[in-house]
Amino acid sequence: MPEGGWRRGAAEVCGGFVRRHGWQLALLFAGVLLPMWAFMELADEVHEAEAIAFDEPLLLFAQSMASDGLDRWFLFFSAIGYARGVVPVDIGLVVVLFALRRWRQGLFAALATGGSGLLNMGCKRLFERDRPGLWESIAPETTYSFPSGHAMGSMTLALVLVVLSWHTRLRWWMLAAMTVFVPMVGLSRVYLGVHYPSDILAGWAAAAMWTIGVYLLVRRRGMGRATRH
Repeated sequence: MPEGGWRRGAAEVCGGFVRRHGWQLALLFAGVLLPMWAFMELADEVHEAEAIAFDEPLLLFAQSMASDGLDRWFLFFSAIGYARGVVPVDIGLVVVLFALRRWRQGLFAALATGGSGLLNMGCKRLFERDRPGLWESIAPETTYSFPSGHAMGSMTLALVLVVLSWHTRLRWWMLAAMTVFVPMVGLSRVYLGVHYPSDILAGWAAAAMWTIGVYLLVRRRGMGRATRH
């Protein structure tokens, strides 16, 4: 084959692949590879028992802002960020999707949320990072710290809801709501002094790479069309 023909053939194949799967490649990079890199960087510091530069200053800054009003506000977000909000919604979402025979969406939601919880428990046991002890928290925790279960759970649920609503008219409302909900849950854990900021970032990163990875595995052509209805 002439050199010019080889180049044209390679350009057609590569260009066609990028046109067909470009958004999937972007999602893979932004949703899996970048969070994986961030998680590994943080995990390496925790594994080596090295202090992360921004952890203590941000914790002390959060503590300096403490007030009765903020206490109530962040206790609320901390509560709904896991046992009293995220977990019941996770279970209810999976049950409803299966009851409506949305098998692929239900499988995606079940694997993403259930797997995220198991991954969090495994990581906590692996790294065994102690909780911050800069002051006595008004909502103390006794489990390990890294990564944050609240951060992972809220981010996982947010991504699942955004993905499931993406082909509906609710997508921008859902995206806006989750853009507020997820950071507030993470901030509440730092404000209460039960997590380092690096625990929150690691939880978000782990949730993103797990949820997007599950989506790319489960996704089929019919998933988006079924969600529209």
